[in-house]
Formats: sequence, C-alpha cells, structure tokens
Amino acid sequence: MKVLITGVSGALGREVALTLDAAGHEVIGMDVRPWRDAPKTVSLHRVDLRKRAAEDVFRHFRPEAVIHMATVTAFVASGDERDRINLGGTRAVFEFARSHGAKHVVFVGRHTFYGASSDLPLFHREDEPPMGIASFPELADLVAADLFAGSEIWRYPELCTTVLRVCYTLGPRGHGTLAGYLRGRYVPTVLGFDPLFQFMHESDVANAIGATIKARPRGVFNVAGAPALPLSVIIKQTERKRIMLPEIAFEAMVGRFGLPTLPKGAVEHIKYPVIVDPKAFNDATNFVAQHNEVDTLRDFKQAFPVR
Repeated sequence: MKVLITGVSGALGREVALTLDAAGHEVIGMDVRPWRDAPKTVSLHRVDLRKRAAEDVFRHFRPEAVIHMATVTAFVASGDERDRINLGGTRAVFEFARSHGAKHVVFVGRHTFYGASSDLPLFHREDEPPMGIASFPELADLVAADLFAGSEIWRYPELCTTVLRVCYTLGPRGHGTLAGYLRGRYVPTVLGFDPLFQFMHESDVANAIGATIKARPRGVFNVAGAPALPLSVIIKQTERKRIMLPEIAFEAMVGRFGLPTLPKGAVEHIKYPVIVDPKAFNDATNFVAQHNEVDTLRDFKQAFPVR
C-alpha cells in the first residue's frame, strides 16, 4: 500500500515509517525537518503542510492512506504557531487527502486530551469529550485538531477516518512528553500526589498504527499497552530521584535547577491520572502490545542512563 506520513522526521514518525517500510508498504514522508539516515526506500519531501508544495506531493504520489503526525506541543512552538501547525495543518491534510484520492486518513492524537482533574473519571472511553483545555489551555489547538479530525468521520463518509488517542510513549528513542519529563536525574512531583501513568513502548505504538492501516477501523479509538503504574514506581524503575515539592514550589522550580520544563497546565497531569480503555481499538484491529511495562522502562533507562 502507498502510505504518506506527515511529521515523518520526528522520533515516532521515523519508527512508524521503518515499521511500514519493513512490512512492504511504499512509504512517502513529509516534514520540514531532515531525516539524514532514512532508508532509500522511503521517499522524503521537506515541505510545509500549509504550502502548495505539500499538495503537490499528494497530487504526484496519490497515497491510499495518510498518517497525520505533524502536530506540535507547547514545548516546541508558541500559541499562534501551534494553532497554525496543529489545526491549520490538520485541515490541509484532510483537504489534500480528499482531493487526491486517499481512502484512509489516520490522525494520531493524545490521551491527555481527556484532561486530568479530581472530578474526572479514572477510566476514559471514546464517547467522552476531550476536557483537557479546562486545566491545560496549552492543549487547546491540539484538541481542536482532534475534534476537527473526528468531524470528518461523519462529514465525509466516503473517506475512512481514524482518530487515535494514544497514551504516553516511552522507549529508546525518547519520544514524547513522559520521556522528556523523565530525562534528567531528578524528577519533580507534587507533594501528596502519586498518579497512575499509562504508557506504551514506542515500537508498540508504531505497530498499533500499522494495525490501523491494515484494519481501517472508522471512528475514534484509545490506544494503550501495558497496565498503568504509579508515577513513583516509574521514577524508581528508571533509576531517577523523585523530588516531592509543595504545589507552589513545584510551579516555581520546574524548568530551573536541572528540573524539566513543563507548561503550567501540565501540573494537573502530575497530580491526577488519565487512564484510557483500549478495548475498542484492540477488538477492531486485533492489536496486542509486545512489550510489557518492565521491558519498556528498561529500554528507556538503558537508552537514557542518569549520570
């Protein structure tokens, strides 16, 4: 199958491209960033999704499936730029896909869209609305992109649209928010809170996206792997040192003294869990994660040892 991946040069994008390439798919990658050691079998195009050159790639290759991963977080871009990339880029992907014959579009989102707070349910199913922007305004543009992708499911039934809400990733590539939070020797937590964290191995995420391309399920799906663990256990198993801080001190100290930088809204995610139910996705795709929580934490720890 001819598959186009936006955001292919990111850590997870590369993992997905290599997985699909190994499975025999023809992979076309788009990104403004380079991927210098990409396999020759992957066709790379350094273009901005919002520019005419991006549509030229769709027009020339006419992919059967599109995996949209070219979104950014508050760690990477400012608010206005995030909105242009996340919502504007997502609109462009669906427009180009419909105009140039794609049959399937996969939007790769995040489970954090459901939000974290004391009054939200512990387990989230796909029929629950994203509530993350109530306490985490930096998620607003990503939630808007997720909802726009979801609206395509009923607006254009001739195009199979799959929206994936994937839990935290962890592994040797160091992809994602959780990996960045755990990267250093010291990991700050909020005194009195030890939330469950749900994560899965980077290669399992790539395999889950591959299973999505094969099965073509229509709808919104939660994606998760191993059971959730308390944050304190994750920190201990990756051989980091937990620094418990009162909330006021936590907000004042993150990003300083060697502690990771976090958007203000992320504090709620250090206090309360966001756990998703992946049963619908597993049933629709027959996906089974290959890495348990011990393997995943070990692979991250070995790739990013503390010094």
